[in-house]
Amino acid sequence: MQLYVTFTSPYARLARILVIEKGLTQRVTVIEAKTRTVASPYYAINPSGRVPYLIDEAGVGMEDSQLICAYLDALDGAPRFHAMARSSDWAYRGAEAIARSLCDGISVWVREMHRPANERSPTVLAHEAARGERLANVFEQQVAEPPWTGTVQMPHLILAVALDVAHKRGPGDLTRERPRLAAWHQKLSELPSLQATALP
Repeated sequence: MQLYVTFTSPYARLARILVIEKGLTQRVTVIEAKTRTVASPYYAINPSGRVPYLIDEAGVGMEDSQLICAYLDALDGAPRFHAMARSSDWAYRGAEAIARSLCDGISVWVREMHRPANERSPTVLAHEAARGERLANVFEQQVAEPPWTGTVQMPHLILAVALDVAHKRGPGDLTRERPRLAAWHQKLSELPSLQATALP
């Protein structure tokens, strides 16, 4: 299998984490894609140009980090991060959605900052920075409670990746002055898969 990524994409990082967590490093080749480049050869592989993009062993391509992570998790018949029992656990699904919302907002902020300075929207930047702060306040209150405690699941990985992007490339350290969130993030950051996929 081939997994096309950029090493700065938080969504591609989630797929790379699943490759490691599920012991698939011998079955999945990680390939750096050239995105946002005119006439990139990658567009012949995935016309949308988005990452991650997985080509499975049958040659079928799939896009979207949620789909790819669920697929990789289920390959061995024992999903660890996408247990079927969770599909009707609305608190769990809500936790995943809010973590994804933080990741989405930070990604918008980072993309906006990559535009030429005269094309950046101060309104968009301020909105996404404020959203990150509001959500970090929510997480500060929630991380000591289920589903944020216990076995590492997808919401945990998404939140940890979002916090890393915010700190290293985004609007700033969202764990600062949030001791519970900082301690939670530090613990997750010790996972070998998060260390192996750390942002450059």
